[in-house]
Amino acid sequence: MKMDRREMIRNMAAGTATVFIVPAVLSSCTKEDPDPDENNGDNNPDGNTLIIDLTEPDYSNLTVAGGSIVVDNILIANTGEAFIALSSVCTHQGCQVTYSHDNGNLPCPCHGSVFSTSGTVVVGPATTSLKKYNVSQEGDILTIDL
Repeated sequence: MKMDRREMIRNMAAGTATVFIVPAVLSSCTKEDPDPDENNGDNNPDGNTLIIDLTEPDYSNLTVAGGSIVVDNILIANTGEAFIALSSVCTHQGCQVTYSHDNGNLPCPCHGSVFSTSGTVVVGPATTSLKKYNVSQEGDILTIDL
């Protein structure tokens, strides 16, 4: 069977497109499987708790309502009523969520997922809740149970 020039160019174009497009489509919405429990920070010496000293300059954002920080993939926020701590890793594709004090939620900037302050999914594409951590406060010290 003989192939003319036009058919050969068409087959080459289709093959080239397949090489570049198929891998991108297959990997575009795969979960990266980040480990939100992987904590190797200096303020987590025993691996079971995360200690935040609100008097330290690195944590000054937490002294005002609406302030938040991320430490070792844990988002800690001052809601104005309490401190909350949740995994900062979106369960859809591993992007870092933020805290929106005005909306009272945690949006993900990558694909539009939104989580409540308890970690539940409010808007997809994420389908799994963020891990929530227990926070206790004694004076200027926050203790987050991991």
